[in-house]
Amino acid sequence: MHPLLTAAGTTAPPGVPLPPLNLPETGFLRQAQVLAFVPISKSTLWRRVQARTFPQPVKLSERVTVWRAEDIRRWIASHGGGN
Repeated sequence: MHPLLTAAGTTAPPGVPLPPLNLPETGFLRQAQVLAFVPISKSTLWRRVQARTFPQPVKLSERVTVWRAEDIRRWIASHGGGN
């Protein structure tokens, strides 16, 4: 089970209500933020990236990998979640 994330991407203690997460129109998302919108495991995320069935990430630096919000929105819409 994924930890609950705040809009800033930090976890909240169990039982603490969170404001609904909104996928931004543009910008970059870190792995934890992507997984808050796409209910799959980290392993499945990377398997799908390798298989090219999930949007390719962008490497901002040696230790920072992100996804474009637009790519994630398109992927969600193409998999029936864009209502």
